[in-house]
Amino acid sequence: MRPEDFSASASGRLTRTPEGYWAFVPDPLPPEISWSPALAAALSAADRAVGELAGLGRVVPEPYLLMGPFVRREAVLSSRIEGTRASLTDVYAWEAVQLKLWNDRDAEDVREVFNYVRALEHGLRRLADLPVSLRLLRELHAILLEGVRGSSRAAGEFRKGQNWIGPPGCTPQEAAYVPPPANELPAALDAFEKYLHQESALPPLVRLALIHYQFEAIHPFFDGNGRLGRMLVVLLLCSWGLLPQPLLYLSAFFEAHRREYYDRLLEVSTRGAWQEWLLFFLRGVENQARDAARRAARLLELRRSYRERFQKPRASAALPGLVDLLFECPVITVPQAARRLGVTYAAAARHVENLVRSGVLREAGGKGRRRNRVFIAEEVLAAVEGP
Repeated sequence: MRPEDFSASASGRLTRTPEGYWAFVPDPLPPEISWSPALAAALSAADRAVGELAGLGRVVPEPYLLMGPFVRREAVLSSRIEGTRASLTDVYAWEAVQLKLWNDRDAEDVREVFNYVRALEHGLRRLADLPVSLRLLRELHAILLEGVRGSSRAAGEFRKGQNWIGPPGCTPQEAAYVPPPANELPAALDAFEKYLHQESALPPLVRLALIHYQFEAIHPFFDGNGRLGRMLVVLLLCSWGLLPQPLLYLSAFFEAHRREYYDRLLEVSTRGAWQEWLLFFLRGVENQARDAARRAARLLELRRSYRERFQKPRASAALPGLVDLLFECPVITVPQAARRLGVTYAAAARHVENLVRSGVLREAGGKGRRRNRVFIAEEVLAAVEGP
């Protein structure tokens, strides 16, 4: 990291560490925001899109129809930014039978993504009795890294050493960005938490953009900062009441514009480019809110069509129950179906075969397996993760 890259309008200060390299300490939030017509228009469009998505979330009768698939899609996409290769199907399969199945993907990647699901679901539950805080972030970090790569690097604890961001194998001197040294971390985190809890006249979506930048600039953990910083966005959207369900995620937008995402964050640090970062972030919010609304509509329409096909008079209630279950578990086993529906294995197997014949389910890996038979609701998965 080179001092000459930082202008007089940088959003913090450079400090030289005892080891002789430079690190950056961001100023406490909030910065001074210059309101331009473009920024006002971007905020208006993002607010409108989030409001429409929130309205859709309030009329969905069963929250699991959207919450489960959306949480898992976000876990896959957020982890993919960090280099994992697991798919949404892999994650659902892992939940169904807890082992690697018909593909050749690395089970370690699937565990990392599944940990993201666990951490986000834990965070959403904890919002009932704990505000978004440093304590909650430590809890989430411990779950995120449990039993996977990085677990030995102070999981659940703020770092007591230096980290940096750059190409693999680079040194702090060669890094693109070096966050605050460990001795500066407590003060930076204290100011960060105070801003989380204080009243603000700034619009919530603008505050959200500032908070996301600040967390990434502080980079308080040795590992997992990117995933946790993206998780923080949806937790605050729900905590602040902007969304009734966790339906809006930015990882797909950040992944599609990865280079610009990193450049915008860095330019806030080096030259105080808040306007550009806010425009980028708000564009992402609008884009993903509208994308989530379209995916939600696809899922609800698919469920309606399935119910029309399988909810018949005098028919067993277990079959439409299994159809509904597919929106929560689109990769399923017969024992899992029997357990969730409260029916015998034979009854569950009969209903699963019925859906296979109807084309709603497909057996993974082809027929002929006697153990660990897994069935996929491909139309449900396509509604969640298709373009």
